[in-house]
Amino acid sequence: MTIEANDPALSIAGKPASLRPVLEWTARRAEPVVIGLTAILIGLALFSLFILAVGKSPATLFQLMYTGGFGSWFSVQNSLSRAAPLLLTALCVALPARLGLVIIGGEGAVVLGGVAAAAMALPLAGTAPVFLTLILMAIAAMVVGGIWIGLAGFLRHYRGVNETISSLLLSYIAIALMNQFVEGLLRDPASLNKPSTRPLPAEYMLGNIPGMDVHWGLVIGILACIVSWIVIEATSYGFAARIAGGNVRAAQIQGLPVGKLIAGFTALAGSFAGLAGMIEVAAVQGSANASLAAGYGYTGILVAFLARHNPLAIIPVAILLGGIDASGGLIQRRMGLPDATVLVLQGTLFIVILFCETFYGRFKIFNPDLWKRSL
Repeated sequence: MTIEANDPALSIAGKPASLRPVLEWTARRAEPVVIGLTAILIGLALFSLFILAVGKSPATLFQLMYTGGFGSWFSVQNSLSRAAPLLLTALCVALPARLGLVIIGGEGAVVLGGVAAAAMALPLAGTAPVFLTLILMAIAAMVVGGIWIGLAGFLRHYRGVNETISSLLLSYIAIALMNQFVEGLLRDPASLNKPSTRPLPAEYMLGNIPGMDVHWGLVIGILACIVSWIVIEATSYGFAARIAGGNVRAAQIQGLPVGKLIAGFTALAGSFAGLAGMIEVAAVQGSANASLAAGYGYTGILVAFLARHNPLAIIPVAILLGGIDASGGLIQRRMGLPDATVLVLQGTLFIVILFCETFYGRFKIFNPDLWKRSL
């Protein structure tokens, strides 16, 4: 019996052919991890040069960053609390990205969602049951956020307006509307120095997870990521979205409702960002005010890109970025650096991550389609 050298039953790159599915699975999933970690290391190295240029020690900075973000149980809880809105705002970027859309205006959905939640609470707080009030606040925030980001998707498909530009411009309009409502129609007369809506009674605030000083927004964000992953990976709706994201023309030829997919996914993405605004009102601020525009929508962009728009990968990345954000105050006090230093680091990481996007699919080791069978 003779065996041909190209018999697929032999070996692949020196490994038994039976291992090919495992090797392919490992290679494809290792690529984003390796490239992502490399991008982070390069970003940190470039940021170290910036720190040296201002006469500070990078080693001290990174030590304080670890201490402030994860060095103690208190720091960990602070990081988890800051990660909660990032989970939801990152989904606002990641879900439309599956359709090939780049939505960067999640900040607008956050602030309007917070205002909608506060407005819903005004007639209910003190009269309606706590649970019902919180549910209605969440629904109002998600509806408003979904409409706001869904508008960018609608303009993209039906009018050909670039969704990146329109979503960003819509976020500035949303912030202006938030200021208008908070300083006008919904303003609490007792809020003198910092205009805000009437504060929620203490019993109507979203409480903490038992045994932790972390509000329930973290659990809500994690559940949203899990549900989003299931929708994308295990439903026909998610499969259709992936097809449309790969080739819109092919999706249209197959009869897929591309317009409805774009409008639906952008609305779902915006509803998650709106929910982040509601959590900020019900768990952190206690009212809607200018603090809603805290930049969570913009940091969510970095989280989504670093996670390669994978809802499950968003969870650890959001916690990492939450820890970096939590360390800003400690860095400011100990090193005399401005609090915006953390923003400079995030910007550096984002630029490097965008640059590293060009390397996906170029390394043979991560691309099973380029492997050659050998004896």
